[in-house]
Amino acid sequence: MSQGYFITFEGGEGSGKSTQIRRLAERLTASSGREVVLTREPGGTPGGEEIRALILNGAVDRWSPVSEALLMSAARRDHLERVIRPALARGAVVLCDRFADSTRAYQGQGGAVDAEFIAALERHVVEDTRPHLTLILDLPVAEGLARAGARAGGEERFESKGQAFHERLRAAYLAIAKAEPERCQVIDAAQSQDAVAAAIEAALAERLGL
Repeated sequence: MSQGYFITFEGGEGSGKSTQIRRLAERLTASSGREVVLTREPGGTPGGEEIRALILNGAVDRWSPVSEALLMSAARRDHLERVIRPALARGAVVLCDRFADSTRAYQGQGGAVDAEFIAALERHVVEDTRPHLTLILDLPVAEGLARAGARAGGEERFESKGQAFHERLRAAYLAIAKAEPERCQVIDAAQSQDAVAAAIEAALAERLGL
């Protein structure tokens, strides 16, 4: 059986993750001959999608950052057990829109939750199921928020947390990429959609041979 690959997409609001992950899924399905599982966090399972609705909707202060981290972790564990690990065991390519780095960035750096607490949650919830490659779509915060504001639906509760919050998110993602260059690839998301897609394909070819 072929090895499974776990690829995660990360980035701030409006960075184009959802568009690019769908494009990559279509390309891999057509060209690789492998099973491709497209999923997201929070979500990916019936229980995870219920938790997603709780986290992303409502007033900005509906949940404290610590409560958010706990809810995210509950959804993530269910996602790992029911979707991600079984798919990897089948040799599938799993493409996930957000994973543990989002908790590090949003609740950790953005929400000022203690880094040791975030790391402990990640150790116990994720264990050894780590991404083979994380693509971090990066662009200036003002541009990302403008894009996010123009789309229908989305993650309004987080979009409304203010520019300073989102600047912390961007800095957190870039710090993660710098600390773990063997896993992370920063993609300039200010480029055209086609240029971003080409950069993503090049990263997969170079790092994973996909």
